[in-house]
Amino acid sequence: MYDLKTTETMIREGAFDARFSRLYTDIPAARERFLYLAELYRKQFGEGSDIRFFSAPGRTEVCGNHTDHNHGKVIAAAINLDAVACAEKTDNGVISVKSDKYPGDFIDLSVLEPQENERDRSAALVRGVAARFKQLGYKIGGLNAVTVNNVLKGSGMSSSASYEVLVGTLLNYLYNDGAVSAVEIAEIAQYAENEFFGKPCGLMDQMACSVGGFVEIDFEKTGAPVITPIDFDFAACGHALCITDTRADHADLTDEYAAIRREMEAVAGFFGKTCLRETSEADVLANIGALRDKLGERPVLRAIHFYNENRRVEAEAKALAAGDFEAFKALTIESGLSSYTYNQNVFAASQPQSQPVALALAVSETVLAGRGAWRVHGGGFAGTIQAFVPLDLLDEYKAKMEAVFGEGACYVLSIRPVGGTEI
Repeated sequence: MYDLKTTETMIREGAFDARFSRLYTDIPAARERFLYLAELYRKQFGEGSDIRFFSAPGRTEVCGNHTDHNHGKVIAAAINLDAVACAEKTDNGVISVKSDKYPGDFIDLSVLEPQENERDRSAALVRGVAARFKQLGYKIGGLNAVTVNNVLKGSGMSSSASYEVLVGTLLNYLYNDGAVSAVEIAEIAQYAENEFFGKPCGLMDQMACSVGGFVEIDFEKTGAPVITPIDFDFAACGHALCITDTRADHADLTDEYAAIRREMEAVAGFFGKTCLRETSEADVLANIGALRDKLGERPVLRAIHFYNENRRVEAEAKALAAGDFEAFKALTIESGLSSYTYNQNVFAASQPQSQPVALALAVSETVLAGRGAWRVHGGGFAGTIQAFVPLDLLDEYKAKMEAVFGEGACYVLSIRPVGGTEI
């Protein structure tokens, strides 16, 4: 048990360096960040007597673009941007959480039902996580915490999921000695977002943030997804993961996103099913004429993308498990081309003059052709792209992307092997 001043001395003297090295490549920067976190705690709660640190990463979608909502397969991975907390148990029955950028949340644990005035607010996530812990028979209790989150909002890296998993990690280690599994924490986080926050999200984001590393997720049974960690040492592959934010406006694109799911489900509905995973590719291909007459061409193309993308997830998982990064990169490019030509979520048909994602992919190809890999990332239309960049091309790639999209638009990341954890 250490008070805040002792903990700060330990950070400065390197006592946490071995633990930091599991999560971060820049140890001096990690020291400074956690010293800043400790000072935030002092300003909010005082010195404390048993200070502990926690972390939960953001995530990146690696393969499986727009497949999860039709019960498909995905590969996702934790990244080295994270939400971190400095926390201490209390006996007052209140979870008090203060971030460095937003007002604090104070959750009375005697009230564990959804609160209408908390919808769409972080307080709902905290209350929802605590409520689910108790429903499942786990211990909960009061705590004081300050948080800092450098997972970029609106970037497809899941800042909200990292925060939910962080709250679950706090309760897991402070009150349950780490007994709650990473998979269950992800499910608890999803429950909080669905039932308390009011967002009907899937499970991919929370699972990648909680488990860490590369994970293959099969959503055929959405209530019991099959989670398969993939053993691959990204740090040894000689590449960086780059996410470029095209900084385009997502406004008025809601229906473009919704249409992908709607059209895939319409193809399934042609066969009396609710999602494409319940239909066979052979049936779709055998009925293209009738599907085209009833639904038009784009839903059929999006269905073809779904089936091909599911196979690519399996192939990418095998390539990574075998350590074949060249095969993985080739499949990544295939995935991006399928999103572009079949799923058609690289630019919005309603805004043909605005094609920032397409431009980002084109610039990427000029630098990386024959060496790296590039694809649309997440929802598409006006968001981010993902690239795997050989280290000797990294400076050139970053400079060219930022010459187009602005300084700081290209984020150089790595895959983090550890999910939600106590540091």
